Amino acid sequence: MAVVKLQLAAGQATPAPPVGTALGPHGINIGSFCKQYNDATKDKAGMVVPVILTIFADRSFSFVLKTPPASVMLKKAAGLAKGANNPGTETVGSVTRAQCLEIAKTKVEDLQSASDEAAINIIAGTARSMGITVED
Repeated sequence: MAVVKLQLAAGQATPAPPVGTALGPHGINIGSFCKQYNDATKDKAGMVVPVILTIFADRSFSFVLKTPPASVMLKKAAGLAKGANNPGTETVGSVTRAQCLEIAKTKVEDLQSASDEAAINIIAGTARSMGITVED
């Protein structure tokens, strides 16, 4: 019937917005989804975990968890609360290539790259767009 994509804090989904407003019109049991999501993500506390929720005609559902966004992982690695306001001219922090490789290995199933070097370049590009420099 529908496919809904959400980005929620791991282990902290509640029936309140944004979950309730996104799922309410589809008529599924929001409390049941929140409980299943929280159980599936309790080991990733402190991260944002995207979920793709498939809702069927009989109002049952299934969901697939994705890896946390690269921007969230980069902010955590650099110890930042947020990225730069003007990324082209402002620098707010830095990460090493080794940290980029670690993030790329975590996101390997979601990245479309042929090699580790290509995956590092994807993560480094995201870092630059946030005002984070990548050091060797």
